[in-house]
Formats: sequence, C-alpha cells, structure tokens
Amino acid sequence: MSGRLRVAVIAGGRSSEHAISVASARSVLDALDPDRYETTTIEIGRDGRWEIASGKTVEVTAGQAPDPAGSTARSTETLPVLAESAPAEAIGRVDVVLPVLHGPFGEDGTVQGLLELADVPYVGAGVAASALCMDKDLCKAVLRDRGIAVARNITVRNGDSPEHPFSYPVFVKPARLGSSVGITKVRAEHELRPAIDLARRHDDKVLIEEFVAGTEVECGVLGNQMPIASVVGEIIAHADWYDYSAKYDEGGMDLIIPARIPEDFAERVQQVAVDSFIATECEGMARIDFFVRPDGEVVVNEINTIPGFTSTSVYAKLFEASGIAYGELLDRLIELALERHERRSRLEY
Repeated sequence: MSGRLRVAVIAGGRSSEHAISVASARSVLDALDPDRYETTTIEIGRDGRWEIASGKTVEVTAGQAPDPAGSTARSTETLPVLAESAPAEAIGRVDVVLPVLHGPFGEDGTVQGLLELADVPYVGAGVAASALCMDKDLCKAVLRDRGIAVARNITVRNGDSPEHPFSYPVFVKPARLGSSVGITKVRAEHELRPAIDLARRHDDKVLIEEFVAGTEVECGVLGNQMPIASVVGEIIAHADWYDYSAKYDEGGMDLIIPARIPEDFAERVQQVAVDSFIATECEGMARIDFFVRPDGEVVVNEINTIPGFTSTSVYAKLFEASGIAYGELLDRLIELALERHERRSRLEY
C-alpha cells in the first residue's frame, strides 16, 4: 500500500450523460495500474446522492444498469465536502481526484469548485474554464474575441423571438449540454419552434446555429501551461449528422486517423486547438471539435473539457495514434493535476 497514489474516481452525475460517464469511469479504473494507484470510486446518482465503493467498482443508480454483484455502496448527502459523510472522508484522504463526469453538475465547474474548497488536486480544467466551455454561447464569445473562428449563432432566451439570419438547415441546441442531447437539425421554418421547445427542456438558453459545410474533425489537447495537440481525426457519422446515436451506438460512426485533409489543414487544426485551449484557460485535457471548410478555414464547434474517456473513445484513440497509450495518458493527467495543485498552492490569497 505504501507509496501508491490514492486516486478517487468520481462518476455518474445528475445529467443525462450519466451512463456515458459510468462507462468512461469503468474503463479508467481498469486501466489504472494497481502497483501505482490505490483507487476509490465515488458515484453521483441521477438523484444527486453520492455513493462510495472501494476498488474497481462503479455503482449505477437511478434507473441505470443494475448494481455490480458484490458491491458495497453507502449513500450520503449531496454536498459531501460539507457533510460528515463517507465521500467527505474519501475525498479528504486521497491524493488526487479524477472526475469522469459529463455535462451539467460535473463538467461545468460545479464539482471542480467543490474540490477547490476541499483543497484536493483534481484532473482536468478548473472552475472558470469548465464553466466557460460548457456554455457554448459564452465560449464562442471568448474565442471570437481571440480571433478564432466559430460557427455563427444567435442566442434565444425565454421571451426572445426565434428570428435568425441563416439559411436552412440550422442547428438548434441547448447552450449548456453535451453529447448532442436536445439538439435538432432544422431543415425548414416550421420545424424551428418544436426544436426550440425540445432544447428548452434541457436549458433556458438556446442557440440557433448556422450549418457549416465541411469535414468534421476532432483534436485532443493535453497539458497545463505548455499543451500539446494530438493527431487530427475525422468523424464519419452513419447518419444525417453526428447525433447521440452516431456517437454512442456501436457502428454509429467511423473515426479515421489521420483525417483525410491536406497536411497544412491538419497543422492548422492542431494550432487552433492549442490556441483555443489556452484562450479558455483549460488545463489537463480537452477534446476540441471542428469543421474544416473546403477552402481550409478551421471553425471551432465546441470544446469538451471532460471528453468521453473509455479506451476506445475518440480522445484516447487520438493520443494512442500520437504515441501515448491509454494507461500513459492517465498517468500524465494525474501528474498534471498534481503539478497544477502544487503550483497554485504557492500563490498568496
């Protein structure tokens, strides 16, 4: 036991991406070297309750898959750091936390803020970067201000007219959600209102976004103050667009590495990926999604600060093709978390 880093993996969460998070966490736990790491699993249920289990067990609650056989989980309050509870005890006794959470209440700075209050090192973007990148509207504004091209959009809040200047089709999406949940490709004006109503089931801020014709590519970024970009991968969705089913159903998409774009286009994608990572003050990791227009213009679609993280997820595959295997990728992310915490601990407040 002595000498091993104590790692807590937080999984699940209250968002609609709960099941995806659980799958990512299982893969992470399987890949963490037991000779180097002592692991604890904390799952947040869809109802917001926290559960703790030791070892390579991830609990699944609130209507998800059945609990693994033999698991021993204990429920506790929603605010574990503030409560006299099992997760509070677990977080206080670990060396680093690996939040494998997607969407609101996990990827958006909420859990990151809780970990900052607990003064525990954690993997991935900090509070501000997590919140910024989750909000597509605000993230676009920051990137535009830095001269980085993004898809044009208008933002519709409650009571706003849904008028827009774009030709059809357009995409209607919740401002603060991921995995294509609540997104509709709108092909005609009569489809616009139902699409907005669907998006508003998930967020009270909705984007109407122009359709960008081009090659859909993705690039991973890894690092803190000196980030590096992965090779560029091309997404081929076996559907009209890259929706939830295309992302997560078996055979729903093909990832082509390297992307079938000219070398100078790919280099531009890598540079814009790093520039976007720095502009939004990300640290640790991010997967950045792009469209590359036929003329070579690189347009940022979105930044994912906690991308899907199974060994077969796009982020892991991109870095595997870049010479960094899945286990090594996790080692580097943990090292980056510890480095950032040590660096920031020297600041005076």
